[in-house]
Amino acid sequence: MFYGKKVFKAFLLFLTAVICTMMFVPLTAAADNSGFYLGGFPAGFMLSTTRVEVVGLCEVITEDGICCPARDAGLKAGDVIEKINGETVTKSADINDIIAKDYKKFEITLKRNGESRKIPIRPVKERSSEGKRIGVLVKDSINGIGTVTYIDKTNNKFASLGHPITDTENSIIKINGGTVFNGIIYDVKKGVRGTPGELKGAFESSVIGEAKINCPCGVFGSLAKNFNCSKLIKVEKAGMDEVDIGTAYIYSTVYGTEAKMYKISIVKVDKGNKDNRNFVIKIEDKELLEKTGGIVQGMSGSPILQNGKLIGAVTHVFINDPTRGYGIGIDKMTSSY
Repeated sequence: MFYGKKVFKAFLLFLTAVICTMMFVPLTAAADNSGFYLGGFPAGFMLSTTRVEVVGLCEVITEDGICCPARDAGLKAGDVIEKINGETVTKSADINDIIAKDYKKFEITLKRNGESRKIPIRPVKERSSEGKRIGVLVKDSINGIGTVTYIDKTNNKFASLGHPITDTENSIIKINGGTVFNGIIYDVKKGVRGTPGELKGAFESSVIGEAKINCPCGVFGSLAKNFNCSKLIKVEKAGMDEVDIGTAYIYSTVYGTEAKMYKISIVKVDKGNKDNRNFVIKIEDKELLEKTGGIVQGMSGSPILQNGKLIGAVTHVFINDPTRGYGIGIDKMTSSY
């Protein structure tokens, strides 16, 4: 439920402040800059990956006319270029660096629909730059909107999403660093049965931190040195053994930059779930249901609280019932990074 521009499936944009009462132990804002803090605010992710994906083909102007070696070789949008002549490709610049070398023949190793294949290709000399080109447009980064789960100021860490960013084959994408910015939510598409909704957001200029890993429990990283926790809420954690069926809350942002508490029910607890689906939750809050229809793309990472303690984060929505979804236990997240 990381929301991006149409990559996963949503690549460049897209997540969930006032405290409810009703059996909920109130939390208080903390002025010091150490300890464990509640997230719930949106973040903009600009992540470098270790994969180079073809997003389009282009013509190359040569002395002999216009051509596209990539098209002639059979490359297609969606192909992931893994190697050229046996040399590993992990960023877009690697392509030009390798084809600039004095090889007599070139062969691209790529992955398409989960299968590896090798394709011979003949680079051509571009007229303006006189450099060799193959006429391919690629990307080696991910951009999107998600939600921060918690800030660990004592250890200068942050956690977000509660689930990994994956490719179209549901494989976890390896990242090679990246910057996480504060985000702002400006619109919401309500979820309905069969069609997930989504939060629409944009990046702000202030930085939350540097992304370090994308793993089964979310995206984690190091906190920016100047990150200010003075307006955040200090919170204690609770393990799975302390979680009960019944009333709980999510802390999420569905407009602007400030999070708000919304009532939910925990209807199932599954401590040992191998897919990190440790809770089944149901949205009970009428205001949230009116705004979003339930859980929508972009809310992943929204903290789940019970009895005033942080117990986990929202991760997925049920496609056929947007009022219900899954959550991951906080112990899983804190042990990941």
